[in-house]
Amino acid sequence: MEKQYKIVVYVPLRSADEVRAALGKAGAGVIGDYTHCTFSSRGIGRFLPGQGAHPTIGNVGELTEVEEERIETVCRAGVLTDVLKAIKQVHPYEEPAIDVYPIEIV
Repeated sequence: MEKQYKIVVYVPLRSADEVRAALGKAGAGVIGDYTHCTFSSRGIGRFLPGQGAHPTIGNVGELTEVEEERIETVCRAGVLTDVLKAIKQVHPYEEPAIDVYPIEIV
């Protein structure tokens, strides 16, 4: 069986549907005969843009809070590069927070 990864990405609410669609189109979220499988939860993201940053939301030097969605999905090793590229193409942030975890399929 091919190696699997858990992908977690944080995105402002207004862009969540676009990111979810890009994940599925790139091949993430395949579980058996199902595709585009994701799980989301909402929370508050906080960040302080430093000098040289070009924030989509907020201003350099000001602590910013944004209501975000945490989107989780699974991804086969063979499409991992494509999935990460797809996220970066549609994600509105200059530096999207993306976590990649190896997982065991049971």
